[in-house]
Amino acid sequence: MNRNVLHLTCPPIPVLRIGFVGLGNRGILALERYMHLEGVEVKALCDLRPRNIERATALLHRFNRPAAVAYGEDGGWRQLCGRADIDLVYICTDWLTHTDIAVYAMQQGRHAALEVPAAMSVADCWRLVDTAEQTRRHCMMLENCCYDAFALTTLNMVRQGALGEITHAEGAYIHDLRRHYFADETEGGYHNNWIKLYSQQHTGNPYPTHGLGPICQWMDIHRGDRMEYLVSMSSREAGLSAYARGQFGKHSAEAAQPYLMGDVNTTLIRTVKGRTIVLQYDVTTPRPYSRHQTVCGTKGFMQKYPVPCILLDEYGKEPLAGEDFEKVMERYKHPFTATIGEEAKRKEMPNEMNYIMDYRLVHCLRNGLPLDQDVYDAAEWSCITELSELSVRQGSIPVEIPDFTRGNWEGDK
Repeated sequence: MNRNVLHLTCPPIPVLRIGFVGLGNRGILALERYMHLEGVEVKALCDLRPRNIERATALLHRFNRPAAVAYGEDGGWRQLCGRADIDLVYICTDWLTHTDIAVYAMQQGRHAALEVPAAMSVADCWRLVDTAEQTRRHCMMLENCCYDAFALTTLNMVRQGALGEITHAEGAYIHDLRRHYFADETEGGYHNNWIKLYSQQHTGNPYPTHGLGPICQWMDIHRGDRMEYLVSMSSREAGLSAYARGQFGKHSAEAAQPYLMGDVNTTLIRTVKGRTIVLQYDVTTPRPYSRHQTVCGTKGFMQKYPVPCILLDEYGKEPLAGEDFEKVMERYKHPFTATIGEEAKRKEMPNEMNYIMDYRLVHCLRNGLPLDQDVYDAAEWSCITELSELSVRQGSIPVEIPDFTRGNWEGDK
């Protein structure tokens, strides 16, 4: 019988040796961030495209780091995972390959950090959980939005009781990606158009974790509560088809391509303790970027988009503005933002929340600490992908969300 890995600790790793799998847009940026972190060594690189290996090798050279062993052939990631001089496998491949690589890495005795979503099916979510429990290896999904400064401030306010009892929250991934669906990889597109192919074959919400991750931390999901069931509904598809007609002509092959993925998906989730969550997914309409980041409590309200807003009973009935807003943000600034975030600014890092995420992962592994996000987070947040599609396809029926902790969430409060 597997033992749960809640609060898993492993022996400290003073110098963390890393292998990077996937060196496209996300992977190369992650590699560059690691050039600014102490106590790490990049031992191996893996990508199917020689040009990505070349630019990663050049990056190591630019920062005066030793050359890393490169794997370029199909399946080279298995050789990388099998290396005895690798402690952590950092996975930035397309989302359909995340689970296979992470599972194999853990089976080889490596810790795994994988891009979002961690898995695209409930079965693969269970594979991650079962493997982490069997191997006693860390498996962290790289959900950077949990390290957003506003989300961390909200988390600090929740934990200090400033918002009262939390009853409802909303999250989203709203990002106009239409041009990327039809662009070459060198122009911001996706390798082999894997995301476009997925949209042709699936519906629901395939990218739930950016909105859901911070909410689950605010609500102590699987640490005193858990998501119980969901209901999901998608609009018709029109956005990609209209964009293709406008860009390539109404008689083009691009315009003739059908898509199953609806333009806007809305998923409602209820927890065992009666809290509710609204998630949205929209990457094919001209809406402004938003992750919502909204939380409602009995004593206060927080929302990041479209304009940051705080309303607290102790300050009256109007949203805080100006100096009052800044005082509250400073009063409840999360320690990660106050320390690691300031370091990111001094180093002129382009994305503060990514830097905090990587810093924390390295810090925890080097010091033998539990990770901020564990394999149960990876599974629970990612399973919404398949379950939302299942609900949509069956007329928006309620669908049960598995308890990946096997009941252990109740004892972890």
